[in-house]
Amino acid sequence: MSGTRPPSYPEKRTSGIAGLPDSASASSRPRLSDGPGSFRSDGPRSSAESFNPNPRTTTTSFTRYPEATRKRSSTSMSQQPPGPRSTNSSFEERRTERSHITTRETLITRTRSPPRRSAADKPKPSESRRDARHETPAPEKPPPPPWEPEAVLLPHTTAPLACRISIPPPASSAPPSLQPKPLAELSLEAQEAVIIEDLLFVFMGYEGQYIRFAKGYNPLEERDRLAGPQWRILPGLDPSLLDLTQSMLRMASHYTALETFVDVQSRDEFGSVNHALCASIRKLLHEYLVMVAQLETRFLSDDSFTLHVLNVHVLPTSHMMAQLYALAHELLKRNALLDDETDESSDSNDDYDHILEQLREGGELVPGNMTGNKICKGGAVLAVITKRLEAMSGDPAARALLTTLLRDASRPYMQMLNEWLHHGAINDPHSEFLIKEQRSIRRERLEQDYVDEYWERRYTIRDHDKSQSVPPQLEAVKHKVLLAGKYLNVVRECGGVDVSQKVMDVPTSFDDPRFLDNVNNAYAHANESLMRLLLTSHDLPARLRSLKHYFFLDPSDYFSYFLELGASELRKPVKSVNTGKLQSLLDLVLRQPGSIVSLDPFKEDVKVEMNEITLVKSLQRVVNITGIEQGETLQPLTSNQTQQQESDKNANGYTCLQLDYSVPFPVSLVISRKTIWRYQALFRYLLSLRYLESQLSTTWQTHTRGVAWSYKSSSPAIEVWKRRVWTLRARMLVFVQQLLYFCTAEVIEPNWQSLMARLRVKEGQDDDPSSPVGVTRTVDELMQDHVDFLDTCLKECMLTNSKLLRIHSKLMQTCTIFATYTNWLSRELEKADPDLSGNTKPPNMTDEQWKHFQAVRAQKSSSSSHSQQNQSQNQHQDPNSSTLGPTTTSGNTNDARIAELFDVLRKWETNFSRHLQILLDALNHYAATETVVLLSLCARLSAANQGTEWAGMSRGEEDGGGGV
Repeated sequence: MSGTRPPSYPEKRTSGIAGLPDSASASSRPRLSDGPGSFRSDGPRSSAESFNPNPRTTTTSFTRYPEATRKRSSTSMSQQPPGPRSTNSSFEERRTERSHITTRETLITRTRSPPRRSAADKPKPSESRRDARHETPAPEKPPPPPWEPEAVLLPHTTAPLACRISIPPPASSAPPSLQPKPLAELSLEAQEAVIIEDLLFVFMGYEGQYIRFAKGYNPLEERDRLAGPQWRILPGLDPSLLDLTQSMLRMASHYTALETFVDVQSRDEFGSVNHALCASIRKLLHEYLVMVAQLETRFLSDDSFTLHVLNVHVLPTSHMMAQLYALAHELLKRNALLDDETDESSDSNDDYDHILEQLREGGELVPGNMTGNKICKGGAVLAVITKRLEAMSGDPAARALLTTLLRDASRPYMQMLNEWLHHGAINDPHSEFLIKEQRSIRRERLEQDYVDEYWERRYTIRDHDKSQSVPPQLEAVKHKVLLAGKYLNVVRECGGVDVSQKVMDVPTSFDDPRFLDNVNNAYAHANESLMRLLLTSHDLPARLRSLKHYFFLDPSDYFSYFLELGASELRKPVKSVNTGKLQSLLDLVLRQPGSIVSLDPFKEDVKVEMNEITLVKSLQRVVNITGIEQGETLQPLTSNQTQQQESDKNANGYTCLQLDYSVPFPVSLVISRKTIWRYQALFRYLLSLRYLESQLSTTWQTHTRGVAWSYKSSSPAIEVWKRRVWTLRARMLVFVQQLLYFCTAEVIEPNWQSLMARLRVKEGQDDDPSSPVGVTRTVDELMQDHVDFLDTCLKECMLTNSKLLRIHSKLMQTCTIFATYTNWLSRELEKADPDLSGNTKPPNMTDEQWKHFQAVRAQKSSSSSHSQQNQSQNQHQDPNSSTLGPTTTSGNTNDARIAELFDVLRKWETNFSRHLQILLDALNHYAATETVVLLSLCARLSAANQGTEWAGMSRGEEDGGGGV
């Protein structure tokens, strides 16, 4: 929006009235609100006036006649009549006289033809003819083309209020005929007059006659205009005027830079905060132009208006423009529009998310449509203004200016903040708000989401992006702002918030004293609304109790009945199990009258499924990935990681059975897939203990009811062997029962009671069930409490420590193999016992026992070959069972069979006792370093190893023993 003023024309004459510009000159200037196209004059012009780069249509007399300078004497002022009319009347007279002269000059100029030679300069016709006959005519230089620049319209930009008129050419490109008279030829008063007049135009960004753009400044370059032009004064100006003029030129540079800054920062990609800041700066620039117009009026009407007076008047405004320029300069540097800064590394996820969002919305991936990381917008702009406000706190004028800018620039940000706090919605088309929304993450993914992406990543804080930082005013409460909107967003999706209601009586700027109260009140309201929605409308405590019934087997009567009904199906390999049949059996059991779960309103949400990966392998893979032993949070495996694991070839329905539980929104935020995985891990662990306990109980029944076991043999060795088998079975049963009791009664139940205590009503009302619901915790605290409860249970149940998992797995495997080979031991006992190997009735056996024994032996003989073949096949498939199970039945004598039985039993005893002692040592170590509750389990399990050679042996002593 700059222009040049054409120098005066030598052939034109103007009025010599005191050297003042006439009013016609002022009246013919465009208004300050006119655009850069104001250099076009109305009506026809001559070739010399077809383009006038500055807004004036006439020139003053100072450039042509130095003697016609302004006459500023007190005498002329004293001759005027007293009162305020003197100045006005003088001004009106000068304006009328100047108007007539300007009209006359305009008419002369319009009717004047292009410059011709005068009659005296023309050659005579005779001489012309003679020269043409006798002399060769010299080539004439072609006349210079007329200087006729034109103003054109620029194409539209994304800044709606940006100037669209082309920039006029600089004054240095004007022909010499339009150059003004040198300053050295003017008097001091004339110099002062022309410099003041030039300054009035330079203040508006136009070149004057004697003040022009410095060399190297290109008004067509946006970067040069943003930095502000440098000015040069033509030589010859008096030094006393030169210093004052140069000090005021800085304000002119600031104005041009700010005008370009407003045009650039008003583009669409810079965001609404920058738009609001530019609107506020535009108001200040409008007031600045009004001041320039007032100074021009003062210059035309007051003979005592000097350059020093002008300097005094512009000092406050110059300070204001300097502050605005410094702020704009800092913002432009952050946007890399001034300095060539290297691009900083940014978060690629944010770029990918932004690109994906733009592709979904049909946007084009071009610089005009993409908001790069170098754009300083939103909270970063407010942070820059706030930082400068703190730095300028000792300057009252700068503080008032920056406070106004901060108030105006924060209005759109506060509007987005209030919409988020009170409606739970984000209206952020320029991605500049404190909260970032990932629209690609929807709540439907909660059913398959094992990492809580919806709650953790759907809404996040933009504190990692330097170009969109958090405003300092929100730094202390940014987490409250995030949670308040997240809570309200959930309530809104459930129909609990009327988004049609307009938010009323809320602060609209950061300097409002109610600002922090608004955030705190909105946070408290959103939290209370969501907590009441979860605890009352969706009955979260009942949901948690339902989970406890099914996954923690509390009570377990229904589940024992389910295991009995589905025993035939659960014994099959996992790939042969009919899940639909098991689901039907579970539904039948859950609807059985008399059980507690029959009254559960959520029993329809329980499903049966098979997991081909065994519990120990799954937990070991999770522990190795997440490093839970280093104190990190336990994270379950994703579906892809689970599929990569090799399934157990010997897995059956018992070892792979697990339950699933479907939860509707918004309860799925608390009971998410991540927590369901933890419930399933605990359920499979408790189920394995229950199943092993039932196997050992069946073994006890076999040892009690079987004739071969209950009959007292005549062989002392056989009796010793049987007692050792009974002792080992009892020790294993004690180990399993104590471990099961510890996990249920000393780990899960106390932690469960602690969790439910946090869901109770306000303090002082815990014992009154009829008291109204009171919210004392936040939803995020509730979610964290739920996850902490499950993680604590997993840790205290020894499921998050890889060393304890390995030891525990070997003990469980030993017990399982022992229970599995009970029938084989019974058959080998019958073959090894001399009383039972024959066909005659032993003397210590009654007739009924003998008949029953013969019937059972005949029944077993028919299926003995098939069972031995299956056991041998299982033995070769399981590498760990080869050292525990029987190998061959070599030897035909009873003594060889008895020796073989003792050898097999010794392996089981050694393996169980050794690993139990290792477990006890490990429990003592981790009880002292991590979880003290393990001391109770250590005390309980120590009874299972008493009386053995491994009792009290340290880990160092057992390291010398042979491996399993």
